[in-house]
Amino acid sequence: MEFSLIDESNYQAEMEGTVLPALARCRQEGWFDPTKAERDAGLEPLTDGGFVVELDSTTQPIAQGTVSSTLADERNGKLHYLAYDAGKFDEIREQGATASFRGCIVISHGFTEFAEKYDELVWYFLLAGYSVCVLEHRGHGKSERNVDNPSMVWIDDWQRYVVDLAAFASSVGQQYAGGMPLNLFCHSMGGGIGAALLERYPSLFDKAVLSAPMIAPQTGMPLWLTRGLVGALCALGMGRQRVFGQKDFDGVLDLSSYQYSSEARERWYHKLRCEHPEYQTYCATFSWVREALRLNRAILQPEACAEIETPLLLFQAGRDVWVLNKPQNTFVQRVKDGGGEAQLVRFAESQHEIFSMPNATYQPYLERILNFYDDPMIASASY
Repeated sequence: MEFSLIDESNYQAEMEGTVLPALARCRQEGWFDPTKAERDAGLEPLTDGGFVVELDSTTQPIAQGTVSSTLADERNGKLHYLAYDAGKFDEIREQGATASFRGCIVISHGFTEFAEKYDELVWYFLLAGYSVCVLEHRGHGKSERNVDNPSMVWIDDWQRYVVDLAAFASSVGQQYAGGMPLNLFCHSMGGGIGAALLERYPSLFDKAVLSAPMIAPQTGMPLWLTRGLVGALCALGMGRQRVFGQKDFDGVLDLSSYQYSSEARERWYHKLRCEHPEYQTYCATFSWVREALRLNRAILQPEACAEIETPLLLFQAGRDVWVLNKPQNTFVQRVKDGGGEAQLVRFAESQHEIFSMPNATYQPYLERILNFYDDPMIASASY
């Protein structure tokens, strides 16, 4: 399937003039309560609740520097999500839309990200005929935070991420799939969560794309040393404190960190962060790092990899500075050794967020994703 990408030279105008109005007409905002799923999995819920709340499809922006009391009330232990209905999207009759329903794609986002960062990708998925559901993981976006500093991300147990996503996909995701295939797209931290989910819930998704997944994070030192250090600091009661060297969001965009990325896309993401305080997550707590490393060990257990039944496509970024490439290779090989279907596609010149690269990279990346969802039996390749 082929269609034109957004023109990078006119990016903001196309997003504001075409993409966002169309998304608003087929979007549903909601709150998912993971309490029962967590209890069923042996995890004590961090905050009680008990239901899914659907909201109006339009949302009002919150003034910079504040978090509304309404948002705090809505959270109440729940996780925020955005869902996009392919049927309603087709009624708009956007140019290039397939008008053929193919199922639903659940998106599992990366560390410090938020649902609206994926608006452009959601747009392409809708054009291809898929409904889309994006869950904001605990500690991110409008979801429950469990920590006072809005810049910091905290989690007590990585398994909570997995259970929450599985419960969301098996309820809200399946609803939007409407009996058609339910597929997974995940990036970075969301990819680590997705990999663990595929091991524990092997029949939930029909196909899965892991884009630069956090099979192991890049910590700047050997992982064994990081494990010992953060373990000791958490034992000393510092689990909710900011990792050394990181800082709160300050509104400054340093494009030197994105020299290979699309400047238009990076400026757009930054604009969203500045306009919405709930999108200003920016740094890790020691507890989050501890759990990321525990997740790494669990994912790479050979017996766990052998449990994967879902055909998966893993994209690797050659210029990645946030996650390690070698553990991704190990993961794919162990899935294959266990009898699973796994392909690795390497974009040697890409930075971590392949969907933030210029169109020359984004186009083959997107085409490969859509072709995979349509037909998983595709040979590996490198770019």
